[in-house]
This record gives sequence, structure tokens and C-alpha cells, in this order.
Amino acid sequence: MRLSDRFAWGKQTYLMGVINVTPDSFSGDGLLVRGNWVEAAIEHGLRLVADGAHMLDVGGESTRPGAEPIPPREELRRIVPVVEALAELADVPLSIDTTKAAVAAAALDAGAAIINDVSGLRADPELGSLAAERGAPVVLVHNPGSVPSPRGDGARAPSDEATLHAIRGDLQALMEAAVARGVAVDQIILDPGIGFAKTGRQNLAVLDGLETLRALGRPLLISPSRKPFIGFALDLPPDEQLEGSAGAAAVGIVRGADIVRAHDVRKLARVARIVDAIVRRGAARR
Repeated sequence: MRLSDRFAWGKQTYLMGVINVTPDSFSGDGLLVRGNWVEAAIEHGLRLVADGAHMLDVGGESTRPGAEPIPPREELRRIVPVVEALAELADVPLSIDTTKAAVAAAALDAGAAIINDVSGLRADPELGSLAAERGAPVVLVHNPGSVPSPRGDGARAPSDEATLHAIRGDLQALMEAAVARGVAVDQIILDPGIGFAKTGRQNLAVLDGLETLRALGRPLLISPSRKPFIGFALDLPPDEQLEGSAGAAAVGIVRGADIVRAHDVRKLARVARIVDAIVRRGAARR
């Protein structure tokens, strides 16, 4: 799939609906605990599309801090039947959320079109080559490693400007490494990795400073939905953070995000539409 054939960057905000085929999602929406989890995942995906999702992101392994890794065989058992069904039933591109080349290859065979790798193609050296061979678009996520406390705003924390400069440099390096493996630069989407190895303050700074990352020249994807920093900022439990997720997404769109990865697609789609009507009104008329 060519990104330029499906998406008109700058004309509107696109919504990526989340399908967690896991028992332990940090956001509490893991579908593997359901009785007929395949059917539940398919129904959930179709509902997300009806609610306004422009693409669906299917994941079989939790990326929450402290989650136990699972073998490729188990990840495949979880995601392949869901991807196969949604590829037939949902008229939107499917993204596979994985760090493993074997899982991504099977998902692409089953009908997925996009690879979303939270390691930025670093966890499995074969994944970049696979994306290049298949011509698959790739989401490169900034995820430097160990995760500090979301409250950790210590005295020695880098300035917001330094944080953004470091993230921009890291994303540039990830993009160059992907291109070196044969991935076409126009098939790359960049994700600043909100919630990955960042303090609460750093997550807020990233959202406010997305314009700094626009200089890299690629579409930006943000995923603030249900992330812990929202709960800490609002002092609210996970089930009362919808407005916080919506506010974070709105600021991200104003600052230049092209894609918002969301759990509550119906409500976030409305937020995206009104923000687009304000900040992209010139683009919409062209």
C-alpha cells in the first residue's frame, strides 16, 4: 500500500482505532479475556470503523511497562484470525502492532498493510528488510528504553527544548536506519512515543512541541489516549480520562499531528473534525 494513494496529509486528521487482542492491556481494553475473543475483536474493529476510524491497529502483545513478553507463536494465534477477518470486512487499512518480523510477515499475508513497531525497527533486525521487501508503510516509534515514573520530574531532568531536540535526533536516526534497510522514505510515519520512557512533563512537552518534529518532513502519529500521564495530570482514574485524552489529541492536532491513535474513536473523531474545521479550513477548501 502506498501511503500517498490513501491519505492526503495536511488536509485532515486521520484516526487509528486500537484493537488489543491481549489479556493485559494497560488501558483495560484487552479483548483476550472475552469468551469468544476473535468474534469480540472483529466486532470491536467494525464498530471502530463505523465510529470514524480510518485505519485499525491490531496488537497481540501488551506494551505496558512490566508486561511479560510472549513468543511469536502465541502472538500469531492472537492476531492472525482477527486480521484475516477484518481484511475481508473492514474497508480500511490494517496496521500490525508488533516488534517481530515473523509476526509482521504473517499479518501482511493475512491482509495487514502497515507495520507499527514500538521499537522503531530496533528489536528485530529483519523487520526493516521485511517492510522494504513488501513495500509496507512503517510507523517508527520513539522508545528509548527503560521507563521512568510518569511523575518523575526531577531537578536534573532535561529542559523541554532539550527533550524535543533529543527526540527529533532519535527519530531522524531511526528514519535513516530504515531507509538504509530499503524502506522508502515516503512510506515512513513517525511517532514521538508518548508514554514510552518519558516523564509526565516530557509527554506534555512533546505534545506541545510537535511542530519541532514536523521539520523531519514525515507524517506524525500521536497516541495520548488513556496514557498514564493524563491521569497524573488530572488526578483522575483511568475510567475518567476521556476528556483528558480528547484535550491532548486536540492540542496535538493543532501542533501538527496527522494521525491520532485512539481507543474512544467516536468521540475523538468529533474532536478531530472540529479542530480540523478550525486549523485546516484552508486545506479543506483546496
